[in-house]
Amino acid sequence: MAVLSPTQPAQRTGREPKAPRRLGFSQRLGRWDVKVSPYLYISPFFVIFAVTGLFPLAYTAFVSVHDWNLLGGQGDYVGLQNYVDVLHQPIFWKSLVNTFSIFVFSSIPQVILAITIAALLDQNLRAATFWRMGVLIPYVVAPVAVSMIFGRMFADQYGLINELLGLVGIDPVGWHSERLASHIAIASMVNFRWTGYNALIFLAAMQAVPRELYEAAVIDGAGRARQFFSITVPQIRATIIFVVITSTIGGLQIFDEVRMYDPYGLGGPDKDWMTTVVYLYDVAWGNQKNFGRASAVAWLLFLLIVLIGLINFLATRRIATSGPKAPKVSRRHTRQLLAQAQAVGRATTTTATSGPAGPPAPHSLPPTPGSTGTPTDTTTDREDRR
Repeated sequence: MAVLSPTQPAQRTGREPKAPRRLGFSQRLGRWDVKVSPYLYISPFFVIFAVTGLFPLAYTAFVSVHDWNLLGGQGDYVGLQNYVDVLHQPIFWKSLVNTFSIFVFSSIPQVILAITIAALLDQNLRAATFWRMGVLIPYVVAPVAVSMIFGRMFADQYGLINELLGLVGIDPVGWHSERLASHIAIASMVNFRWTGYNALIFLAAMQAVPRELYEAAVIDGAGRARQFFSITVPQIRATIIFVVITSTIGGLQIFDEVRMYDPYGLGGPDKDWMTTVVYLYDVAWGNQKNFGRASAVAWLLFLLIVLIGLINFLATRRIATSGPKAPKVSRRHTRQLLAQAQAVGRATTTTATSGPAGPPAPHSLPPTPGSTGTPTDTTTDREDRR
């Protein structure tokens, strides 16, 4: 008797797909950790910057459009009147000229001395670490102490500098009575404090220059001076621009040296060495006691720094893209090349998908005699020949 196997029930082909399984809390937490944790790691910087940078900047802008007195507090909204009042004060423009004059006397010699010191420190010196740390000692000294010491050294009657000048037959210089002399004296304080710091920046850039360039220059017979101007300076151009711009920004914010240069700290009786930041201090806490105008001065100084920053960006980008330029290609020629490449791509795609009746592929091997033209037959014929 035949045994019949039980028939299997027919499977339904149109059943609905299963719903995706819901993620557990731990898996969801893991996804959140991957997406959110990078932002949490960098958030402390932005939080601190928002509290100590953006908020004071925005609050200063709010104060600058109000009649805000030190004693009376917030007053009426005046719009841009504070800016107009500041721009109409001759002392503001004089302080701005003083600031740029001190910058010129400090930045240019500072950059030259810093590059020279960095070039010397880049040589094979004994106790190189000692000398590199030694040039940084003036930066560690407090600016107030440096200003007080240099203020006594540049005294008009009993200063050390005038005594040394008298030994070589030069008449005493009025470091506190002549405008140009006072700018040179204050610039010397800035140079004393910041030259070593910038020298270390230049030294780091010089050590990043490939030594193969110097070896090739020595083989070609170039001397030390030729190597410096032909290899070192071109290789650290971006660092030079960076130091110059940061020195400019620091020069626009100079305060301690001017404040401690004389007993009164307001730029002398004729404001001959008053800088913009000292003028801001005098407007806010001096005779005017006007926070609105002081905030307007701060914002004008901020806009000036932003302008210099844009110049820095453009100069740095131009330096980064300098070098041998490729031949210029017009947009029309570029579009023609792109159209030709697209046409070749479409033709290759059509050839590859044309099938057996189509022409052979450009890179296919020609069929050997007596074969059917297929790769398998070609391989078989080659094996038979062997």
